[in-house]
Amino acid sequence: MSGVSNPYRYQYETVAASVTGQVLGGTGAKGDYVHRLIINTITVASAGVTLIDGATSIVIQTAASAVIGVDSIEVNVASASGAWSITTGAGATVVAVGVFSA
Repeated sequence: MSGVSNPYRYQYETVAASVTGQVLGGTGAKGDYVHRLIINTITVASAGVTLIDGATSIVIQTAASAVIGVDSIEVNVASASGAWSITTGAGATVVAVGVFSA
């Protein structure tokens, strides 16, 4: 026996370009966990990505910080106030990895 009582259970959700406030998980909830965001930047000028905890916005990437290609950003945070959601600009897509409420 490995001794692991809770197997690796991260989920993932894709977020397309030009999406406003896509909730991660079916309904999302306080306490949901975002482990990593994998951002594919296609067009730097419109590659903004914002992670939202209920009503609190956390800017992850701006056009000024973006580089064309794929970035994996460790986040490792639990939601303090509500469902996680993500907003993307026209130049970026995201794969969010974590534990989200169904």
